[in-house]
Amino acid sequence: MTLRIDIGGPPPGQLRFAASPLAELTAMLHVLAEPAHHPQLAGWAGDVWAGLRPELAERLREAEFLWRSSRADFLVPARPRPTLAEELDEVDRIDDETYVTAALITTCGSNRVHFAGPSPLADATARERALDLAQARGALQEAFAERLLADPDIVRARVRDTLEQCAEAFFDTAWRGVAVQLATDLRLKNDLLKRQGVGAALASVSGAVTLAPDGDSIIVDKLQDNATAADGAGVTFVPSVFGRPHLVAVHAPGWQPVVQYPVAEARPPEPVPLETVSLRLESLAHPVRLRLLRTLARGPHTTGELAHAWELSPPEVSRHLAVLRRAGLLTSRRHGRYVRYSLNLPEMTALGTDLLAAVLR
Repeated sequence: MTLRIDIGGPPPGQLRFAASPLAELTAMLHVLAEPAHHPQLAGWAGDVWAGLRPELAERLREAEFLWRSSRADFLVPARPRPTLAEELDEVDRIDDETYVTAALITTCGSNRVHFAGPSPLADATARERALDLAQARGALQEAFAERLLADPDIVRARVRDTLEQCAEAFFDTAWRGVAVQLATDLRLKNDLLKRQGVGAALASVSGAVTLAPDGDSIIVDKLQDNATAADGAGVTFVPSVFGRPHLVAVHAPGWQPVVQYPVAEARPPEPVPLETVSLRLESLAHPVRLRLLRTLARGPHTTGELAHAWELSPPEVSRHLAVLRRAGLLTSRRHGRYVRYSLNLPEMTALGTDLLAAVLR
C-alpha cells in the first residue's frame, strides 16, 4: 500500500520544504473534529470548543467534511505563502469545477473515480450521483453537497469566512505557539537536503517516506496503491505540529504533489522494536483486515463502500468486519438503511501507539 511520486531523478530543487498557515489551520480543524485521533491535544480541543461562539461552532460542524476524514486538496497548498490571507486568496483563484470536485470527494467519502467524468455542476446524472453518495454519508453531508452544487460561490465565500473567523478565535494564537517549532524543523530539513541529499531529507520526514533505489520516485506508505508525477513542478513537504501522527498526501490529477508530515515531538520515545510491533499486529495479520482498518480510520464506512474501495464482494467484507468486531476493534451505527462501521480508537490505542500511528497515517 504505497503512493509513488515520480520525480524523474532531478536535483534537490525538486523538493521544497515550507510551512503553510492554511495547512496547519486545517490540521487544527481536524483535531477539533476528531479529538480521539489526537489524545495529546484533547485539552486544547476542549478549550477551543468551549470558547467558540455558537454560530462559529455550527459552521465548523456543517463543513467538517472538508477536513474530518481526509483533507480537501485546496486546503493543503503546494505553494505555501507567509500568511493565511494570502493562501486563502490563492484558493479563491481556483475554478469552481476544481474546487467543487475536491470538496465533494471529502464530503462524499468517495474516491476520485466517481468524479472523473462530466462535472456535477453541468451534468444532471453526475449531480445525482454526487448527491446519492453524499446522502449515503448522512443528512449533513447531503445538505452541504446540495448547497455546494446549487451555488458554489456562496459556499466558497462562507467557507473562507469561516476559516477567517477561526483565525480570530483560536488559530492566530496557536500559530504563534508553533511557528518556532515549524521553523526549526524546516531549518533541519533544508540543511539535510543541502548537505546530505534527497534520501537523508526524506528519511528525516518519516519512516513512511523513502526514496526509491533508482532515485526517480518518492515512496509514501499510504492507504491505497497509487502513483502520480511531479511533472517538473516538484514536491512540497509541509511540516505540522497539530497534524501528528497523520501523514497527508495530496496527489490528485492536476494538483502538484504535497505531503504534510508530523513534526517530531520534542522528546521522541525510544523506537519500538519490529518484533514488538509484529506481536501487536498478530491479531490483525490478515492483509485485507488491515486495509479495512486503515480505510475505517478515515471515517465511518458501509460494507458496500468498503467492498467498492477494495474491489471485494460484500459478503467477504462482512466476514472480515465480523472478525474485527469480535475483537472489539470496530463499532457500528445504523443510519436509516445504512449501517456504518467505525474504528474503535480507544481499543486501538490500547494495542499500542505505533499500531495506531500506522493505521491513521
